[in-house]
Amino acid sequence: MVNVLDKFGRPIRDLRISVTDRCNFRCTYCMPKEIFGDDYVFLPKESLLTFEEIERMAKIFAGIGVKKLRMTGGEPLLRENMPDLIERLNNIDGIEDIGLTTNGVLLGKYAQPLYDAGLRRLNLSLDALDPFVFGEMNGRGTNPQIVLKNIELAKDLGFQIKVNMVVKKGVNEHEILPMATHFKERGITLRFIEFMDVGNDNAWSFEKVVTKKDIYKMLAEEFELEPVDPDYFGEVAQRYRYKDNGAEVGFITSVSESFCSTCTRARMSSDGKLFTCLFATEGFDLRELIRSGKSDEEIQSAITGVWAGRTDRYSDERTEETAKKRKKINMSYIGG
Repeated sequence: MVNVLDKFGRPIRDLRISVTDRCNFRCTYCMPKEIFGDDYVFLPKESLLTFEEIERMAKIFAGIGVKKLRMTGGEPLLRENMPDLIERLNNIDGIEDIGLTTNGVLLGKYAQPLYDAGLRRLNLSLDALDPFVFGEMNGRGTNPQIVLKNIELAKDLGFQIKVNMVVKKGVNEHEILPMATHFKERGITLRFIEFMDVGNDNAWSFEKVVTKKDIYKMLAEEFELEPVDPDYFGEVAQRYRYKDNGAEVGFITSVSESFCSTCTRARMSSDGKLFTCLFATEGFDLRELIRSGKSDEEIQSAITGVWAGRTDRYSDERTEETAKKRKKINMSYIGG
């Protein structure tokens, strides 16, 4: 295995694979319906990497140190036959962990086939328990009970589950304690994500961010928490556990407490572009290498070169001005 480091000595350990740029939600912080309307043009099917191509790329990435894969979108369960892809990826030497991030609406249909294919980890996006608040945030009026029911189904099947809540000031911070209580009682990890300036369309500003410090203060007034040590280098969330029952809560602090210095994550879009940062402005075209007949060794060499030249540390450098001026790739395209 080739051990490749970027310009700041960060290894590549995680690959997030987007399988589609389409989504059945229009979340205000990701794909606002004012931008992604009914006439929005998504990628044509022939532009997407096939499962064979994704499997090949995952094997190549495993050869340079990637141990974890995460399936993302868009909404990955909109891609047909996802259990088949999971089964393919689950048989790759060197891959130790596979996860999938979903809004959970289609999970009732696919949870069992995904589990049978070898998937064990799910990240579910849920921003509120209040039906009106959640319906407004997801842009489709979808009731949270649909997601909650499917979370329970997946839990009963044996999945390891984490729930992600994006917190936006003036929108859903009053849902922090109800969400914490609900998932604490069920022994499910809840992770609070600071509202980030991903893409170009979510009207981000520092004033709309509820920081980890603010959220922790709210939780500490209701619960006794203790810190949990990271499981591995590059772990994204700062983790705590409730002293009375051991359930965990986490914070993803891209805005207030940057974690660029330990970032080991690469991202591959559904049309085969390689991105070395969530806030990237452009990607490296792997699909062109694949479909022009390049060998695995040639593709691996190209990826190694991209990672070795990586200097990304956007969250360390973010200011209100740079956040507004920088033309970034949309998260619905690159994957979260």
